[in-house]
Amino acid sequence: MAHAAQLNILEQNCPIQVEHDRKRRQFTVRLNGCHDRAVLLYEYVGKKIVDLQHTEVPDAYRGRGIAKHLAKAALDFVVEEDLRAHLTCWYIQKYVKENPLPQYLEHLQP
Repeated sequence: MAHAAQLNILEQNCPIQVEHDRKRRQFTVRLNGCHDRAVLLYEYVGKKIVDLQHTEVPDAYRGRGIAKHLAKAALDFVVEEDLRAHLTCWYIQKYVKENPLPQYLEHLQP
């Protein structure tokens, strides 16, 4: 029964909303109210360089496209702020390979 409650946000076709917490340097998606959340962490490693370090989605929510929303939000942030991105996170590396948009590629740190 608890598992069904966890899937509630996705079963009701609720739009996935990504929140950006600049102070904590993370993007999050709240799942099942505010108890569970998916997160993408980043750090500034230079004046205009961010390292997109880690993406984590709870097991019960994996395979539903949530990490894709986090990756897009983080890369859009990099573009909008005219930053350079280092991709430590394997999932974001995969996302860029699958979505090789010029605006993302030109902001990657070599």
